[in-house]
Amino acid sequence: MHFETPLEYLESRTYDEINVGDTSSLIRTLRPDDVKLFALMSGDMNPALATAEFRHSGLFRDFIAHGMWSASLLSTTIGTQFPGPGTILIESTLRFARPVTIGDTVTVTVTVRQKFAHNHHILLDCTCFNQDKLLVVSGSAEVLAPAEKIRTKRVAMPEITISDKYARLQALVQRAEGLAAIDMAVVHPCDRESLKGALLAAEARLIEPILIGPEAKIRAVAEENGFDLAQHRIVNVKHSHEAAAMAVTLIRSGDAEALMKGSLHTDELMAEVISRSAGLRTERRISHVFLMDVPTYPRPIMITDAAINIAPTLPEKVDIIQNAIELAHIIGTPEPKVAILSAVETVSPKIQSTLDAAALCKMADRGQIRGGLLDGPLAFDNAVSLVAAKTKGITSAVAGRADILVVPDLESGNMIAKQLEYLANALSSGIVLGARVPIVLTSRADTAETRIASCVIASLIAHANRERQKPA
Repeated sequence: MHFETPLEYLESRTYDEINVGDTSSLIRTLRPDDVKLFALMSGDMNPALATAEFRHSGLFRDFIAHGMWSASLLSTTIGTQFPGPGTILIESTLRFARPVTIGDTVTVTVTVRQKFAHNHHILLDCTCFNQDKLLVVSGSAEVLAPAEKIRTKRVAMPEITISDKYARLQALVQRAEGLAAIDMAVVHPCDRESLKGALLAAEARLIEPILIGPEAKIRAVAEENGFDLAQHRIVNVKHSHEAAAMAVTLIRSGDAEALMKGSLHTDELMAEVISRSAGLRTERRISHVFLMDVPTYPRPIMITDAAINIAPTLPEKVDIIQNAIELAHIIGTPEPKVAILSAVETVSPKIQSTLDAAALCKMADRGQIRGGLLDGPLAFDNAVSLVAAKTKGITSAVAGRADILVVPDLESGNMIAKQLEYLANALSSGIVLGARVPIVLTSRADTAETRIASCVIASLIAHANRERQKPA
């Protein structure tokens, strides 16, 4: 007889209810998170399971599971299905015939081979087959069957999200693989994180840093933290204001093609960038984009503008949106979905941001904003959640799927971005657009990892600029 436990209950089979030949099965599909969770739980970080060199060697098709993952499915079958709750595992012998790879569906079956009346032990034959009917694991298990029937309501398992910021950073860095390092003027890197971020980005071959600031301070920070500056150029200036001016001069002379903010105030750097006489202005409004990889959202998401424009006007929002759309194109989103945020999703004359949203959408319809799909006003929940959008009856190609969030003002955008970074463990990068060159602009409190991520985006933009400047 074949036994299956009702989904809503766990119910055991007592020794007296079990017959030789009885079976029970469990089916599971291996997901990438299963491998990570098993490694975290067990502490088994076997490099044979995880390194790219091994995964792509041809020995296995893809990322493989720990052998004991399959064995744990046998334990699950025995403990929750047959014989079920109250069963005690006495002894097991298993043979691992072949690996289980990501996407494989494993069917676990236990079959009663023998019963021992003197101690209520049961001998089970155990097999695991993959979706191709190939044997994965075989063996046997001796168990002590429950003496009394147990029936208990099944407890829902909690949802688990694995937030591996380092893995997400590595995936982002790989997007610039094969691109030549860009010359980047690093302005006043006079604290640990700003100097470390520039040096790590150089180590990743994203940038060739030009360190601009008081040389004695820069070398003191390097010595204190064990950083090696031997391979890197230092431009000695007296203070942060002079460093910002020198960085802009290097850009204008063609000695660098990107900027990175170090340990100075944003307004001090941007005052030099936007100078009408000697700055880096273009015909486009300068704006900032946070590009964030949030573990609970299925795609990278941009937030603009949360760092430069305090309370942008309607014409300024046009440039802010166009800057973000063009960045989306560079990073591989051909028609980004742009959600124009407000507190509500309906147009109200009492809320200016809803009027701006409606106007911006119509401007996009008329070709005044190009390259993206706009909708708004949208509240934050229905911009990022399909469930929220459907609950509110919103029919939109953007709602619940936004690639770009256009915020009403700097305050609201800055709060959203920092909440995602500090409460949702988002990998964050910050870039200034609309100037002659990309400008890595992060908070002085940001980590070196955030600065590396921002350098990836700057590199992609700089190389896109090079392509545009090539003669036809």
